[in-house]
Amino acid sequence: MSNVVGYARVSTREQNPHGQTQELRDAGASRVFTDHGESSRTTARPQWAACLDYLRTGDTLLVRRLDRIAGSEKMAIEAINDLHARGVNIRSLTEPDIDTTTPMGKALFGIVAVFAQLRVDTIRDNTMRGLAHARAEGRVGGRPTVMTPDRVATAKAMRGDGKSYAAIGRTLGVSHSAVWRALRNLTEHHKNPTAT
Repeated sequence: MSNVVGYARVSTREQNPHGQTQELRDAGASRVFTDHGESSRTTARPQWAACLDYLRTGDTLLVRRLDRIAGSEKMAIEAINDLHARGVNIRSLTEPDIDTTTPMGKALFGIVAVFAQLRVDTIRDNTMRGLAHARAEGRVGGRPTVMTPDRVATAKAMRGDGKSYAAIGRTLGVSHSAVWRALRNLTEHHKNPTAT
């Protein structure tokens, strides 16, 4: 059975989150997770992490505004991609276009996926150009990955058990984006094992 799960956040301790949480409950949220005094630009939000762990496939995440879950476009894209990958819908009370339970809202996932892939491809292209330039000058570039083979194996097993990228990252002590990249690279390698 799918649930409507609310997430509320206020940036400072002086602000009262009660208005947000009440709106979410009035709109049908059976449970509301609330971060009090946490910035949207950090991933270290305990109730956001708890909310992600609680959500299951088919659930709908309800927020007052999208900026409650993400303080930047990059974070919003990552959050929406993660929710989509897990089969979780998202609905905003104040932004009618953000409701992936509707056909029009479902297009949001597609649009975000396109921008996410464009961003990844651009970063990869810039990185490859930089590395090629460094090699041409006799230097070896690149930053060592935090995802060791043991961490990748653990992440793969946890993902198979339905854990979110955020939950895996917390367990391994790395960012959720590092987990996502490592598992994506693993998938791409299995699809094309001869690629260099």
